[in-house]
Amino acid sequence: MIQKIKIFLFSVLLISVVSCGIYSFGGVSLDSRVKTVQVDYFPNTARLIEPGLSQAFTVSLQNIFISQTNLDMVKSDGDIHFEGEITGYRINPMTATAQQTAAQNRLTITVLVNFYNKYEEDKGFEQSFSFYHDYDANAQLVGGTLDEALEVIFERITQDIFNASVAQW
Repeated sequence: MIQKIKIFLFSVLLISVVSCGIYSFGGVSLDSRVKTVQVDYFPNTARLIEPGLSQAFTVSLQNIFISQTNLDMVKSDGDIHFEGEITGYRINPMTATAQQTAAQNRLTITVLVNFYNKYEEDKGFEQSFSFYHDYDANAQLVGGTLDEALEVIFERITQDIFNASVAQW
C-alpha cells in the first residue's frame, strides 16, 4: 500500500513538473516560449571612468546567460532583454592603520538594470545592483589588482541580476 502511494505521489510530481513548462532543474524559471536573450551595451555614466569597464561588464553579463541557460544571444528583439548603465564606480578608504592611513581601499561598482520579459511583462524591473572588493591600500588599482577586483564584483553583480530576472530568487 505504501509503495502504491509513493508511486502515485511521484507520478503526480513528475506530471506537474513536465506539464508546467516554466520549471527548470537548473534553477531558471522562465516561460517555455522564451528562447532568446538580448543584453545591450552598458555605458559607464559614473563620475569616475575606468576604460574598458562598460565592455567588460556587458560581456560578463552575456556570459552568465550563455553558460547558465540554453537561450540564444541576439542583438535585437530578444524575448528577455537587459539594458542599463554603470552608475557608480568609486574607491573609498576602508580600514585605518595606527598611523591614521588607509590599510585597505574598497572599490564599489553600481549598475542600474532595466529588465524586460516579452511574455511575462509583470516580471520586468528597473533595479540597481552593487558590490565591492577590498584591496590593499598600498596597491595601485591597475593590472592584476584591478582584474581581480572586477572579476569578484562582476561575478556577484551578474549572478544577482541573473537570480532577480530568471531564477526569481
